[in-house]
Amino acid sequence: MKITRIVAYQVDLPLKEGRYAWSGGKAVDVFDSTVVAVETDSGITGYGEVCPLGPFYLPAYAAGARAGIVELGPQLIGCDPRELGQLNDRMDRCLRGHAYVKSAVDMACWDILGKVAGLPVCQLLGGRFGEDVLLYRAISQRSPAEMAENVRQYRDEGYRRFQLKVGGDPDEDIERIRAAAGVLQPGDRLVADANTGWTRHEAVRVVNAVRDIDVYIEQPCLSYEECLSVRRLTPHPFVLDESIDGLQPLLRGHTDLAMDVVNIKISKFGGLTHARQARDLCVSLGIAMTLEDSWGGDIVTAAIAHLAHSTPEPLRFTSTDFNSYVTVANATGAPQREGGRFSASGEPGLGVTPTDAVLANPVLEVA
Repeated sequence: MKITRIVAYQVDLPLKEGRYAWSGGKAVDVFDSTVVAVETDSGITGYGEVCPLGPFYLPAYAAGARAGIVELGPQLIGCDPRELGQLNDRMDRCLRGHAYVKSAVDMACWDILGKVAGLPVCQLLGGRFGEDVLLYRAISQRSPAEMAENVRQYRDEGYRRFQLKVGGDPDEDIERIRAAAGVLQPGDRLVADANTGWTRHEAVRVVNAVRDIDVYIEQPCLSYEECLSVRRLTPHPFVLDESIDGLQPLLRGHTDLAMDVVNIKISKFGGLTHARQARDLCVSLGIAMTLEDSWGGDIVTAAIAHLAHSTPEPLRFTSTDFNSYVTVANATGAPQREGGRFSASGEPGLGVTPTDAVLANPVLEVA
């Protein structure tokens, strides 16, 4: 089997809430997603998706994903999409860095492998653990009262994990954490995610001010070293995200006891192949994980579900269902939330088919 053509499609994903805001005044109204189709000489096509969280979150941006595919795509024509180790080695040799560019291609090739094998991707990634996957809801940065009300509303919809977007003014963030914690019920979990937004002294102020609250602290500062210093000053469970983008940072974090939970984002690692490597390393080391991506629609949501569902439950802290945040469906067959949980599809591959509207407007083709 050989890759014969790679086609990319651009899809706007407007938000149901109208606006998603996080640290440092960053906000997005419409997410710019790229759907990639990898076609083969056997007639089987796989689909992937990459959707950076704007150009100011990680070193990634939407137009860059498409430009990178123009650069990388010709080097992949003629490759066997089922040989994922070789494919990723070739991508890494032909394009240094730019993990997010490779993510949708790798995802599409996992889709092909599942279709060829007649198995859902989660079985190929290690098997299906449990009946479903527990989800979190991200709470966009607003006033403390509004964020607490959002937590209450989403709890009524079945969510039990809440990720507060903080990383703003420390005094207001302290109020945000206290207000949200005040509406929780037994069994709920609250994460205060600063997305690198605090300086070290601000982070220390916040964690000391909320010592009496049951809350996880996520990525308070920009650098790993700053986060580690804050970690050593707080009794709260600690999550690292932006600082952990490969196996070496992950091993360093484990050695330094820098985190209790790590966030594995598919596109941050370069696709399901490398995300699985990181996941399996975490399983071996006993590190709990949030399994997700930067953002996306139905195809990314399906990939998240397969990665999460193939992860042992004791180390599966949470995941998320991005397709429930947006107003546009870019595929059918994706998992849909039920009571704060979802399940990976049992169909071969990712179990999704892009909608006709998506496939009608290709923005680039490599053959």
